[in-house]
Amino acid sequence: MEGPKRIRVMSVEDHPIFREGLNSMITSEPDLHLVAEAISGSEAVAAFRTHRPDITLMDFRMPGLDGIAALKAIRREFQSARIIMLTTSEGDVEIRKALRAGASAYMLKSMPKAEILAAIRSVHDGGRCVPPEVAAKIAMHLGGEHLTVRELEVLALIRDGHANKQVADILGIAETTVNFHISNLVKKLKANDRTHAMAIAVRRGFLEI
Repeated sequence: MEGPKRIRVMSVEDHPIFREGLNSMITSEPDLHLVAEAISGSEAVAAFRTHRPDITLMDFRMPGLDGIAALKAIRREFQSARIIMLTTSEGDVEIRKALRAGASAYMLKSMPKAEILAAIRSVHDGGRCVPPEVAAKIAMHLGGEHLTVRELEVLALIRDGHANKQVADILGIAETTVNFHISNLVKKLKANDRTHAMAIAVRRGFLEI
């Protein structure tokens, strides 16, 4: 008589040391079976098609196709795919993006091994997992500000070190318009100035460094 079927897991992680630790955690559990690993979003999509894992542990930030894009690509083909975002990013914007895209759970790499394993089993059983510390990040800004496409463009150029006049020239708008956008950003993000607004935007996940 066969024993219970093991949960088939794929790990997607571009950092070798963390990937090795993740794979070791999975293979040490008798009810889990590591069926595939990938180091990029595009590899993850291809590996999912081949192996059809029960659970995918997906890093958020990877070169090329990132975790969110890979998640969306997989779920376009396989709507029942169960994908856990496993990342260092605690930004509420990124958390919301992942959950809206269809992630079954959002876990931080800093969380204890037991919590990550519990999330794998819970999601496999049909549950969703958003730990209290992650939920608190979302709740803190629930119903809050929305940044426009133009505001995000201005922020990105500030991040890249451009002065207001340069931002205006690049975007083809008046410097007074840039100043207006920056004023709005400072208010929306509850920042002290343009540099502080950019730092908050990076921390929360509106922008990447």
